[in-house]
Amino acid sequence: MKFFILSGSHRQDAQTLKVAKYVQTVLTREHPGAETHLYSLGGNPLPLWDEATGGASDVLWDPISAELKAADALVVVTPEWSGMATPGVKNFLLNCTAGEIGHKPGLIVTVSASRGGSYPVAELRMSGTKNNRLCWIPEHVIIHHAEQNLNAPDGAPDLGKEDAMQRQRLRYALRLLEEYGAALKLVRASGAVDHKTFPSGM
Repeated sequence: MKFFILSGSHRQDAQTLKVAKYVQTVLTREHPGAETHLYSLGGNPLPLWDEATGGASDVLWDPISAELKAADALVVVTPEWSGMATPGVKNFLLNCTAGEIGHKPGLIVTVSASRGGSYPVAELRMSGTKNNRLCWIPEHVIIHHAEQNLNAPDGAPDLGKEDAMQRQRLRYALRLLEEYGAALKLVRASGAVDHKTFPSGM
């Protein structure tokens, strides 16, 4: 199974990228046969989508599109900035089409420097997937106190309670995501999906 991981912070060397790399490590080490592709928006922004141009140029988007089409599931990692997901994440979702991510499962992972992180979850569940048909799974993960957590190797004796719990929760969510990936593959292959007749969500 192939996983596309989006690190949604615009900052270089962001805590969000650290979390995304941890997700990638867990998937490749603990999920037999898993392949991953990590795409970071840090120092690598896509042009703003607009109706006239249709978003990022083919030169920029075609390699991303190919990875999205090949993926069975997505993990979207975003920090909470002023109570919202980053503009880059929303812009990325605007660029995505149903042919790339439609009826594929997505896991939301948010990152907070303190005890926040819930607002981007609500925002992403509410908007950004109407036309591209990405299916967020019911489970999500919030990484609190990101600077203090997910730094030490797994199994380190000095892991804090919060750190250990967040690693456990993340692993649980990734196991579920893999199962949703297998299940929704059957939906896409069923012949029931008709984006030609119904190109836009309601």
